[in-house]
Amino acid sequence: MTNQDTIFSKIIRREIPANIVYEDELALAFTDVNPQAPVHILVIPKKPIAKLTEAETEDAALLGHLLLTAKRVATEAGLTNGYRVVINTDADAGQTVFHLHLHILGGRPMAWPPG
Repeated sequence: MTNQDTIFSKIIRREIPANIVYEDELALAFTDVNPQAPVHILVIPKKPIAKLTEAETEDAALLGHLLLTAKRVATEAGLTNGYRVVINTDADAGQTVFHLHLHILGGRPMAWPPG
């Protein structure tokens, strides 16, 4: 399966529905269908990057944009008491969709260490 064939790429192309909460020319954010917290939103780049280890130096501005998008989306979601941003990278870390994505988790206290 190529990056272009992931469920996230299909959401970007509007081939499958999603509850989109934010979109711009570089990124898309939508609620997770299997939420792990009261607020669980995914932020994805429109550029297909399978995982963080495949990001290149030329992706630096995009990666920064994803973090600023996560901040904006968390603020718009009302996460004023804090939130967690997680990037799972590869199977051992729990990555199941191989299109880079940031999880925004909030709406409840988070435990440490995670998982």
